[in-house]
Amino acid sequence: MNILNIYARDWRNIAKVPTGIFLMIALVLLPSVYDWVNLVAVWDPYSNTSGIRIAVTSQDEGASVQGRTINVGAEVIESLKKNTKLGWTFVDEQEAERGVDEGDYYASLLIPRDFSAKLTSILSGDPQKPAIVYTVNEKINAVAPKITGSGASSVAGQIRENFIASVSEAILTQLREAGIRLEEQLPSIRRVEDGVLALEARLPEIAALGQKVLELEAKLPAIRSKAERVAGLEERIPELQEAGAAILRVEEHWPEIQTAAGSIVRLQEKLPELQRAAGIVTELDRNFYKVEDVLVKAAEDARKAGAVVDAALAALPKLAAIAEDGGAFAAGLSGFLEKHHDALAALPPVVKQNLLLLQQTADSVTQLTEALQAADLDPEAALALLSFVQDRLAAGTQALGTTIDLLTRLNGSVQSPALTEAVSRLEEIRTKLSRQAELVQGISAALRQGAQPAKELVASLNALSKEVSAGLGSILARYDSEIVPAAAEALALLERTAKNAAAVLQAASGQLPNIEALLRDAQAGIAFGQEQLAALQGDLPRIRTGLSEAAAAIGENMTRFTDAVNRAVPFIRNDLPKVEQRVHEAADYVRSDLPKTEADIRRMSALIREKLPLVESGVHMAADLVRTELPALDSAVRKAADQIRAVKGHRGDIEELARLLRGDIQRESDFLANPVVLEENRKYPVPNYGSAMAPFYAVLSLWVGATLLISLLRIDVDESYGHYKGYELYLGRLLTFLTIGALQSLFLTLGDIYLLGVYVVDKGWFVLFSVLISAVFVTITYTLVSVFGNTGKGIAIIFMVLQFTSSGGTFPIATASPFFQSVNPFVPFTYAISLLRETVGGMLPKTVIRDALCLLAFIPASYALALGLKKPLAPYTKRAAEKAKMTKVIS
Repeated sequence: MNILNIYARDWRNIAKVPTGIFLMIALVLLPSVYDWVNLVAVWDPYSNTSGIRIAVTSQDEGASVQGRTINVGAEVIESLKKNTKLGWTFVDEQEAERGVDEGDYYASLLIPRDFSAKLTSILSGDPQKPAIVYTVNEKINAVAPKITGSGASSVAGQIRENFIASVSEAILTQLREAGIRLEEQLPSIRRVEDGVLALEARLPEIAALGQKVLELEAKLPAIRSKAERVAGLEERIPELQEAGAAILRVEEHWPEIQTAAGSIVRLQEKLPELQRAAGIVTELDRNFYKVEDVLVKAAEDARKAGAVVDAALAALPKLAAIAEDGGAFAAGLSGFLEKHHDALAALPPVVKQNLLLLQQTADSVTQLTEALQAADLDPEAALALLSFVQDRLAAGTQALGTTIDLLTRLNGSVQSPALTEAVSRLEEIRTKLSRQAELVQGISAALRQGAQPAKELVASLNALSKEVSAGLGSILARYDSEIVPAAAEALALLERTAKNAAAVLQAASGQLPNIEALLRDAQAGIAFGQEQLAALQGDLPRIRTGLSEAAAAIGENMTRFTDAVNRAVPFIRNDLPKVEQRVHEAADYVRSDLPKTEADIRRMSALIREKLPLVESGVHMAADLVRTELPALDSAVRKAADQIRAVKGHRGDIEELARLLRGDIQRESDFLANPVVLEENRKYPVPNYGSAMAPFYAVLSLWVGATLLISLLRIDVDESYGHYKGYELYLGRLLTFLTIGALQSLFLTLGDIYLLGVYVVDKGWFVLFSVLISAVFVTITYTLVSVFGNTGKGIAIIFMVLQFTSSGGTFPIATASPFFQSVNPFVPFTYAISLLRETVGGMLPKTVIRDALCLLAFIPASYALALGLKKPLAPYTKRAAEKAKMTKVIS
């Protein structure tokens, strides 16, 4: 009851004094005026940014792209002329710099001369980022740099968006063409699938051929031994030439032998005449020296012919052995090549498959570098990939070396330009593979040390892998049309050479019996002739001496002479023509076939010396391929076939990809330029900045009002009121303060709603919660002054400043320093502003209840402070007040 008496007497006293009434009205309205002025000042600041002047200067000289001139700087200027969000002002560089320095412009944008050139430098392979020079004078205003910075960012964003749209349109155009080509190549892709499946079906045959190659490799020492014996025939060629020369000499003197033989035949025919012409014996005796000379010459020629035939017969066994060994080797080699033709014919497909595997290795390195360039790289996974790729590169380098050696040896036979170029290109690729292995090792070392691999290493590895893939692709594109025919020609030449050598040696070996028979007949005929000529020579002295007696003794000697002639004539008529035929055949062979045989022997020997190492090398290489690459080929083909069978269940995927690549270029380009559309979902929307700031300024104004009350009104009760208890005095005067505070909140909130048009969803709650907040603030400030006196006023002001920065009223509390974030939960501003924001945007009951309860908690805390400390501190506060009055300055 006493509390209400004090409250009623306060208001009666105020009503008696007009000045008091005016002061009360001022106290009620001042917080509202403070709130309204601030809200009007910040009602919608971002709608008036056109007054923020920004100087814009373009020095862009433009650039030429594919015959088209572009000037991005000029396009930016034209775009900004249509933009009224900021005060864009277009001046030269000097004016812009002066204006920013002197504060005429808040900021400036300078587009350099090389802006367009750098923006289009991506087409040159050496991209350079263009720069827009943004200069800001931050001392003019704290917020203006943020707004001008946003404007500069929007300019850069617009350029970026247009650039992405243009580039993406060009890329999508190429992708569309790629989609058309992919659709055209679908039949080829199907054929490749069928080819891989067919290759898988023939893998057992390839394995069997590989086994045969290994068996051939095991037989190479025996083949080389026989080949060396065939090559030894070349050393016997001089002996064959000597025998041939002897036969030719026999043929050369054959007319003389025939003349002698003819004389004997004619002698037989003339025997009757001889018998009748005994008288001619005397004449014969006179001319007998001529007969002696002929016989001597004939005997000498017969002796030489016999020596030649004997030498030829002696050389025949050696010639037969040489021909037999050479023929066997040549026939074996030819048969082997014919039997294993499929094994050699399989070499080009195996080489092609190896090149395809190498191209896959290069592509896997490209994928690895793209993974290494990712921001969320897992070092352990990257090291595992690098180890795998390093092994693949090492195996690929070894296989490529084997392939280069094989193609080099094949090219030694035919000297094909296609093989020469392929070997040169593969040498370059082998060098690049070795360089890739070094880069992978360097990247692995960096990752093991916990560091990020250098971008230059990753970029270099990426470029090398693409070059290797492209180089292999170029070789594979011409492989079937150029390299396979050249390799097949080299293999065919090898087979033909082996077959020709075999045929020549077999023909020579077949003629040896005939040659031997001819020589035997010639030997017999020459021996008989020698015997007869020797007999004639032996009889010459006797005939010569007896010719003179012939006339007397012709009857006795004629019979014996006739018998001798008759014995010689049958041999001359029957056997000598056969000997002559065989001598001519032997001579013809020596003249026509022996040079060819010698040439064939030399050619075969040269072939063995030059080509056999190549054959051995090729066989070893093929065997190495069988041992090292064939298992991998088998596995790769089977895996590829499994993948093809798996993909066949999704036949439509490739067609779908081709369809997607042939999409709408303009729509897809727009999508890439703006891939994300921000769908703004404004929960609890507030239409303007003033309404959003109304809770903060309302709370601040109510605290200012409470501070005015404790500054202008007395806390203690005049003695004329009578004697009351301390808590009665405290609560009685507090009711007066609370009444004025309630009036302050009513005028403030109703003015916000109906005078300024502040957006408030729950108007009634906005007013009621403002009254509650005012009661809390008045209680706190009143208690501070009641307990601490004038010191409490200072504490109230300090408390207001502390709450201003720690309540999150203007900026999110998360942006404040850790100290103010830690204070935030313990100041009433935090819950007062949150409570009023709920009424402005739309209330969430859970938040409203929490904030209201936290605010109400400050009232009993204040009462507890007052009741607990007011009496003990009263003497100290009283003395402090008296001393303050003694200053004649402080009331």
